Amino acid sequence: MLSLLAHLVVSAALLLLVSQIIDGIRVEGAGAALLAALVLGVVNAVVRPIAVVLTLPLTVLTFGLFLLVVNAFMLQLTAALVPGFEVRGFGAAFWGSVLFALLNLLVSRLTAPGW
Repeated sequence: MLSLLAHLVVSAALLLLVSQIIDGIRVEGAGAALLAALVLGVVNAVVRPIAVVLTLPLTVLTFGLFLLVVNAFMLQLTAALVPGFEVRGFGAAFWGSVLFALLNLLVSRLTAPGW
């Protein structure tokens, strides 16, 4: 439970960082970032698997690159559900989701046991 809470806080911090780097993504504060991180986690757990299955032929044709588009849509869906979290346009969602994923990967590598 504690690791889940830590991951939520780290994800919220990363969303705040992404909002500072990517023009078109805005987070109104720590509360909105925490709520957005929680909703993004739920969206990625519930909606994303369905979207991945539905877009599987396109994902195979693009050698997996279409998953970047799916991730961008998950970020836009989260922004539509969370007040205080705004993503303006698909470009901002695309680059924001790419940066968020890379930062999340970096943090997980740095905090992984045995690293």
